[in-house]
Parts: sequence; C-alpha cells; structure tokens
Amino acid sequence: MSTGDTACSPNDNDLDLSPSPNLDITIDEGSPNSEQLLEVVDEGNELENGCCQLFGLDGSEHENGRDETTVVDSHNGESQGKKDYTQPVVGMEFETYDDAYNYYNSYAREIGFAIRVKSSWAKRNSKEKRGAVLCCNCEGFKTIKEANSHRKETRTGCLAMIRLRLVESNRWRVDEVKLEHNHSFDPERAQNSKSHKRTDSGTKRKVEPSLDVEVRTIKLYRPPTVDASGYGSSNSNEGGTSNNVKFSRSLKLKKGDAKLISNYFCHCQLTSPNFFYVMDLNDDGQIRNIFWIDSRSRSAFNYFGDVVAFDSTYLSNNYEIPLVAFVGVNHHGQSVLLGCGMLADETFETYIWLFRAWLTCMSGRPPQTIVTNQSKTVRSAIAEVFPRAHHRICLLQVMQSICGFMVQFQEYEAFQMALTKIIYDPKTIDEFERDWDALIQHFGIRNHEKLQTLHEEREHWAPVYSKDTFFAGIYAYEKGESVIPYFKGHVHQQTSLKEFFEIYELVQQQKQKTEALDDLESQNSNLLLKTSCYYELQLSKLYTNAIFRKFQDEVVMMSSCFCVSQVQTNESIVTYMVKEHQGEEPIRDDRHFEVLYDKAVAEVRCICSCFNFKGYLCRHALYILNCNGVEEIPRQYILSRWRKDFKRLYVPHLNSDDVDITNPVQCFDHLYKRAMQVVEEGMISQNHYIVSWQTFKESLNRIRQTRLNK
Repeated sequence: MSTGDTACSPNDNDLDLSPSPNLDITIDEGSPNSEQLLEVVDEGNELENGCCQLFGLDGSEHENGRDETTVVDSHNGESQGKKDYTQPVVGMEFETYDDAYNYYNSYAREIGFAIRVKSSWAKRNSKEKRGAVLCCNCEGFKTIKEANSHRKETRTGCLAMIRLRLVESNRWRVDEVKLEHNHSFDPERAQNSKSHKRTDSGTKRKVEPSLDVEVRTIKLYRPPTVDASGYGSSNSNEGGTSNNVKFSRSLKLKKGDAKLISNYFCHCQLTSPNFFYVMDLNDDGQIRNIFWIDSRSRSAFNYFGDVVAFDSTYLSNNYEIPLVAFVGVNHHGQSVLLGCGMLADETFETYIWLFRAWLTCMSGRPPQTIVTNQSKTVRSAIAEVFPRAHHRICLLQVMQSICGFMVQFQEYEAFQMALTKIIYDPKTIDEFERDWDALIQHFGIRNHEKLQTLHEEREHWAPVYSKDTFFAGIYAYEKGESVIPYFKGHVHQQTSLKEFFEIYELVQQQKQKTEALDDLESQNSNLLLKTSCYYELQLSKLYTNAIFRKFQDEVVMMSSCFCVSQVQTNESIVTYMVKEHQGEEPIRDDRHFEVLYDKAVAEVRCICSCFNFKGYLCRHALYILNCNGVEEIPRQYILSRWRKDFKRLYVPHLNSDDVDITNPVQCFDHLYKRAMQVVEEGMISQNHYIVSWQTFKESLNRIRQTRLNK
C-alpha cells in the first residue's frame, strides 16, 4: 500500500495540526463542515480522513528547477501531462497570501478542480492572517441536516488540500500537501466555479514559485544521499544534508527483511484490526522509515499518555536494528510501550515524519510532557509537531555525558561530587545558578565548551527548572533514580530483525502478564501500615501496591519534619517554612522547605515539587495538611492513573458519539470500537460474558428484524 512516498495501514486517519491557542479561527467561503471544523480546532488536535499524504513531506522529483506534474484520474486511470503550474510540495514559499492562493487556484484550474478556503486563522485582537487551509471544493460531506436536501450532492469527502503558514521571514510557506483526489476531474464545471471566476490576468503575476525557491525547498526537506544505489547506513550524522537529492537513505536491510516486515505487519493487522503501521518509502520504493503500534499500546496511551519518554538508545549506539520507542509509565510505575519505529537516519525530516505518524494514531492528542535525549534535531522536531508539550532532556544522560567528557579531568572525583550536589540539591533557580558559577570558578573550567553548551540548555534538563512540569515518575530528579529502557536486556547490538519481532511479542506478553499479576495482587492484598496517620490508610485502599509503597515512605518521613513557622500570609494563602532532619547522627543536615497552603481550596504546594515529579504528595506537604487539621488527602492529589480500583479497558478510544451517518467509514469505525468495549467488559467474569452474549444476540435479532420490515 503506498501513496506518494508513504505506505500505511488502512482505516486510519490523517492528522490535522491545528494552529496555536492564541489564534482566532475563521471559516471562509461557507465550508459545509464549518461546525465540525471549529470543534476540531478548539480541541487542538483532531484528525481528518486518510493518513498517507501526511508523512510524505516532499515526494516530488525536481529536475532543472521544476517538475512535470502528472495527474492520474482515480476513476479511469488516464494521465494528463500538465506543465503550466508546478505541483505543490511542502516547503514552497510565496511573498503574500494572495500569491499562494492564486498559485493553488491556477494549479487547480489546469488540473480540473475548484478550491475553497476551508479555514484560516489570525492572532487574537488582530485581523492579520497567520495561516490557512485551501482544499478541493469536493471536500467534506453533507451534514445530517442537509441529508434530506434535494440539491445534488457534489461533495465526495475529497482530501486534496494545502496548508499555508506565515513564517518568520514574513513569507507564506506550504506546510502540508495532499494531492490525491477521490473523484474524476471536470474542467468545464471547474471553470465556472467561484474560485476560478475570481482569477483574472491581474492575479497571475507570481503564481509560480521561482527556481531558487524550489531548490531551497529540496535542500531543506530531502534527506541526505549515501550512494548511487540509494542504500545507506542507519547511523547517519545527526541532521546531515546533501546537495544530491536524486536518491535518499533507506533502512539497511538484509535479504528477505522487507518481506519479513510486510508479513509481520499483515499478520498483526489480521489478528488485531486496531494494529497500526506506516512505512515511509524513498524515491526508489525502498523502505526509509517504519512506525507501528499494536492495539494495546494505542489504548494504553489513553491512560498513560500524559508523560512519554522517547527512547533512541538503539538508534544512537550502532545497533543492527535502528529502533526507537515511545514509552510511558503505567499504574504500577512500570514502563509501558506506546509505539515503535525504525529510522534510516536522524535528520529533522525523519523525526518530523515519525512524530506525526505517532500523533496521528493517537487521535492527534500530544503528551503533556516528553523526555528525550540531547539531540538538537529531536528538539526542533518536537517544537514543530508538539509545540504545546513540555520537552525535557533525560537527566541521567546529561550526567553521563558530563562524566564522559570530564573523566580525564585531574580533580574528576571532587568535581563529580560537587556537580551531583549542585544538580540535585538546589530548591530554587537562584541557588542553582549561584552554585554552578561557584563550581566553574572553583575548578577553573569557565571556558569549557561542552559545559557551556549544557548550561545554555539547562532549562531542558536541570530539575530546578522543571518544578511546574508533571513527570509521573519518569524523570530521574533524585540521585540514584533512572528509567530502564523498555527492551533493556532483550535487544543487543547484534539482534537481527527476525529475532527482534520474536522478542517484541515475548516482551509484550511478559509485560502484560506482569501487569495482570500486579493488578491481582494490589486488589487482593492488605499491606502492612507503618504509622497511625490516616493518609496512609486512605491511599492503601486506593493506590496500587507499588505506588502506595513509595507514598508510604513519605508518610513515614513526616516524623523527620519539625519546627514549622509561618513566614507570610496573603488572605487564605499561608506560606510555611518546614525544617527537616536529613541524614543520620552524628552527621545530620537540617534543611528548610517552603510550603504554600491555600485554606480556601485545600491546595498545598512544596518547593521540592514531589507531586509534579512523582505524582504523589511529599512529606512536607503532608505535614502541613496535618498541622491544619486536614483529615484526608484532598481529591485533586489522588490521581486516577495510580488507582487500583480503576478498570482499564485496553480497547480503542472513543472521542465522541458525534458520527456522520452518511459516512460509512465513520459508522463502521464507531460500531467496531463500541463492540470491542462490550467484548472487553464481557471477559471480566462468567456473568459478564453471559450478559454480553445475550445482549449481542438480542441486538443482532433486532437489526435483522429491521431489515425484514423494510
């Protein structure tokens, strides 16, 4: 299956990246789906039908500065050569919005279709346009209200479109392109359309991008070349480029690997219809990048997709399979897989393709927080695809990186101890900056280039800068903590592709079994309480064993807190200073922690930010709640992601019941997902199974009776 440069699994949706939240959205030229569009934009990231064109960022082959566009009629297969207007590609730039509109309108006129403005947006309190989507006039379907209209249906749900955005250079850039139409072309009808009637000789002055624009587009978006055969290593220099654009990298596969991949994905999709995969192909039809995710992982994202780690360990360290993985944390604090990929290189384009592929099958809902390695290319891609997510660099990797290039330093051990204290101990940004400057000054390494670079990136890795970011325990903000890679101990440098797919199945089964056993243990066991504090008893009834034990340690350590003093009062908000004993006698260090408590809404916040880092309250916050006579932990601090009494159904997520009944794809998808929910519920017990089976039979009989009554 392929479209342009991308092959993907059927029955999945394309991503419609919405504009930023500070933009006003308008619907122009009477889009028939205006109500739906506004809902999509308001939610931030919803999907449109069809996924294939999204990931092929630039599938055009440029020769001598321009292309010959070949249009294939999807109904009769006839090709029509059109040379007047260049086929739109991602990266094209225009001086003004009108130039971009006129170009696409003229291109459409030559091909034989009409266009309209599907949506546009501008900055709040300003009429300055910042972006727009121009689509084929056959986009969308009749709404339910229009279904009984006697007017002839001209809309076919066509997905052809271009997305425009005003960039920093004050030029209009094409951000997304979909070329395929699902209808035949009617040049005569198109000539009489509203958009083409607006076109006259005065609007054609700049409708084609210049030669230098096309060349710049290629250099920006095409991946580098390895050799004339198009084959290349999967371990490229990060962000590399090449002036030769005729060929592009591909996965370094052995004989039979391509067939192995195809067979494996087909098998997975037959056994699990919600399995999703997509392949990025280069110009020679070779596999460049792959992304896949199984049904359970797609469903797990609904519960544990708030914080995600992007693990590229196997991509960066010369493993035979260039594997990347999206990993979350489940209700037992264990890693849970949220998608996998294999990449031919580490370029910006490749990461953009991967992140958009992942976002697509997650219904366009990005994570709140994403943790990655130190790659600047990854950071740029995340800023492009997940602009609202909090991006942080893995602290453990930063520490290892510093230790790596400072190991030859004469005072290495003393430096390492001082560095660890500076990174993990400061409670405020001022403390961190002061201690860092003192460290650099003391060891005389102020001009160390790599340390300077890391310090410039400190907001992405230093814990003191991330206290307002939720991590759910995935971020090692205390000494000795670390997040174990999902395939740790299973994938080695010499692991082959065939071996990996076998390992993948075994690891997934093992993880699922472990989760099920831990669920059972948490539901049926009564843990031993260590204090008389009601907070401990309260959460012992709610949280899974693994998370409760971590919280229990905080309750026990409340006894180390003493000497509470009020330092400030502002209406209902009181600021306390809690003193805590740390360490053992005779070497004991007393530290002070500032805790804010709002009596009006029972909100508490400690400067250590344990709740954001780990997902449960710290000893200092608990101590203040207890001092204020709060008998139970407030509801907002009891997270459903940790609860053992919360039934998690690993079935496809349903965004809403708002379905266009004239669209058979939406109807099938909605019915299938609802049926799978009944199946999952029916497997809880024998009684659940009997009720589910009876319900299915009754429903089927009613449906058949409806057909007979027609």
